Amino acid sequence: MSFEIVTVPCLSDNYAYLIHKDGKTALIDAPEAAPIAKAAADRGWTIDEIWITHHHGDHIDGVASLRGNAVVRGAAADTHRLPALDHAHNDGETFEFAGSEVQVMDVSGHTIGHVAYYVPDANAAFTADSLMALGCGRVFEGTFEQMWASLSKIAALPGDTMICSGHEYTEANGRFAVTIEPDNPALQDRIAKVKEARAKGEATVPSQLSEELATNPFLRAGLAEVKNLLNIADADNSAVFAEIRRRKDSF
Repeated sequence: MSFEIVTVPCLSDNYAYLIHKDGKTALIDAPEAAPIAKAAADRGWTIDEIWITHHHGDHIDGVASLRGNAVVRGAAADTHRLPALDHAHNDGETFEFAGSEVQVMDVSGHTIGHVAYYVPDANAAFTADSLMALGCGRVFEGTFEQMWASLSKIAALPGDTMICSGHEYTEANGRFAVTIEPDNPALQDRIAKVKEARAKGEATVPSQLSEELATNPFLRAGLAEVKNLLNIADADNSAVFAEIRRRKDSF
């Protein structure tokens, strides 16, 4: 039996995810309880595990109502500001879920202690507010160098990996991305598809990593053509990323 992944809209623009296989269900992040509980109940699923990516309220506020007998996992580095954890994980650790390996990746930058969960058998990485569709999270607690290193970790995953990120920001991210690479045909095509999806009320996540590599300006900071467009051809990759992130912050 293969994995089933359900994207659950929460709050105004958040997403939680349910991943299910062989009668086991895990929830990744819990912005609010009601829509998640309904999505699980509609499928006859019981939440067995909750995997938390980071401490922000729009990712953890539903945990208390949903945990029941579920095993709760999160980053060891963030235990002081997360709901009580049954398992606190460090970067590079793995655990088993429904007979498959889950890899824990430290992706600090947006926050210190932000983690992503990569499930190779599901071809999915749950990245929350690190790598996002056509964007990345603001660098609130870490450094630009940290965030670039974190995005580079994710970028090294197989190209067919589905990036399950935490917000519906894709259309706005596209409006910014085109200011960096106005003549990128893959980006232009993606922006058109995103507009069409949003007009129908459809989610634009998950997205495929290969598509992010072709269109997401934050992953493309190391490319010579992007450096040339920004007139910083000799800058190192993290400095180019920092310039792009600063531009987005004031966009």
